Amino acid sequence: MRISFHGAAQGVTGSCHLVECDGKRILIDCGMYQGGHELSEENARPFGFEPADIDYLLLTHAHLDHCGRIPLLVKGGFRGEIITTAASVELARLVMLDAAGLQEEEARYQMRKARRHGGNHAISIEPLYTTLDALNSLDYFGRRAAYNKPLRLAGGIDVTFIDAGHILGSASIVLDLDEDGNRQRILFSGDLGFPGRVILRPPARPPRVDTVVIETTYGDRRHKQLEPSVRELYDVINRTIRRGGNVIIPTFALERAQEILYFLREGMENGGIEYFANVFLDSPMAISATQIFRRHPECYNPETRELFDAGTDPFDLPGLHFTRETAESMAINQIDGGAIIMAGSGMCTGGRIRHHLKHNLWRRQNSIVFVGYAAQGTLARRIIDGAERVRIFGEEIPVRAEVYTIGGFSAHADQSALLDWLRAAGRPATTFLVHGEEKSLHAFAAKLGANRVEIPSLHQRFTL
Repeated sequence: MRISFHGAAQGVTGSCHLVECDGKRILIDCGMYQGGHELSEENARPFGFEPADIDYLLLTHAHLDHCGRIPLLVKGGFRGEIITTAASVELARLVMLDAAGLQEEEARYQMRKARRHGGNHAISIEPLYTTLDALNSLDYFGRRAAYNKPLRLAGGIDVTFIDAGHILGSASIVLDLDEDGNRQRILFSGDLGFPGRVILRPPARPPRVDTVVIETTYGDRRHKQLEPSVRELYDVINRTIRRGGNVIIPTFALERAQEILYFLREGMENGGIEYFANVFLDSPMAISATQIFRRHPECYNPETRELFDAGTDPFDLPGLHFTRETAESMAINQIDGGAIIMAGSGMCTGGRIRHHLKHNLWRRQNSIVFVGYAAQGTLARRIIDGAERVRIFGEEIPVRAEVYTIGGFSAHADQSALLDWLRAAGRPATTFLVHGEEKSLHAFAAKLGANRVEIPSLHQRFTL
């Protein structure tokens, strides 16, 4: 019985872990690396195992860094079963198709660029995977997992999905394994949500286990509380609209976009937002994700479920515009003030947000509000860290807008919440720390005392 780590090992993205038991190979997530150019190249490298040898893929949730390499896995020969929750199936389809479209677009751009600079016209630059590859991968999504209901994978191997409270349909995964009388219960946290959110339930209390694999994205810090974070968001909006500027919010399409819409609606209803503003959700994926959210009230906390039952759409508000078409997105950049513009990606690594930053970063009356995690090497992190100028689409743009980071909206558990969740799992023989930067990993490890703690490196294997 072995476990190995093929992504998010001493890094924050690319989650991918392999369990081998009684002749079966079970993959937990198959995510894409996100960040700088070096990490992008990592996506094209071998997985560290043969895709054709994998029997099951258990998907914790539909964020790109957890599901984004599934089409590559299938392209490489995977013919097993992918199991996840019903909401995650819908969101993963959306995320993978969007990623394929972006990669195809980037490949076409690089081809044009090479030819403009006198490159070989016969050269072919291929995307990591295509829309067809993404569609083909959907054929391997099999059983839908319901929270707290065990599924039998094979003799001696059962899996249970429990609510992780991170995004719609997200789960932590419990594997019960039996190999020749050696019994092990392994718990994979996936990404854990921060308790007290407005849409989803908090992470479920885990069972007692022998081994834990836990994310440590914020293992070195505590978040701001939600209520003062909401007030800070309203204050930024009020100040910016008052001085005639725009508020730009780089937004993750899944969960963060819907949560910010929820608070904007509340702020306009209760007077927290003092001025009318046109709100643009300028992200086709976030728009589609919002529609998927409306179809899965089984994932909501009781308060949000009651809103829906009473006929109130928590994601709708006055002045809201969904902009799917490119021409509509371009038109937003003609607006000099009085707008709240939400666009992806949250780390500013691609998508429409880069166009909005190009048109708004240099104007002092504007505000840029970051409400999520920004990995090292991303444009978002450079702006947050105080860069005076940033390069966008080949142009040096001065950073003159006010820049805010409001941490209370994080969909990830902070150090305190991670420790509370881990304590509920009893006293595991081994705790593996993944999905964190070096500082966060070691700070969290120091909090775990005498327990055996491992910080695996990429492709490292352990016997259970």
